[in-house]
Amino acid sequence: MDLDKYQKRAAKYDLFETTVDLKSPGFLEKILGLAGEAGETADKVKKIIRDKGGYASEEDREEIVKELGDVLWYIANVARYLETDLSEIAKGNIEKLESRRKRNKLHGEGDNR
Repeated sequence: MDLDKYQKRAAKYDLFETTVDLKSPGFLEKILGLAGEAGETADKVKKIIRDKGGYASEEDREEIVKELGDVLWYIANVARYLETDLSEIAKGNIEKLESRRKRNKLHGEGDNR
């Protein structure tokens, strides 16, 4: 599915009015939801490592994929509140990674390496 089409369709399920005000309840709810869903994803992986020696069953993988879908929904809506298309975020991220690779800076610390 096209990222921008997904973003537009995902917006239909936002219960808040979209404003660019980063103090708006909708934006704050999306940021907190993103952190929560990312945490739920990590927790599922943690339990697979702790309880199953790191071996994920097909059901485990399906559950992680569902959580990633929730993460994607929140990312799409955070971007929408920032008036940015998902495709632009994806493009910018790939350009950043390509630049780091060309400069042999994939390893290391800091956002602007």
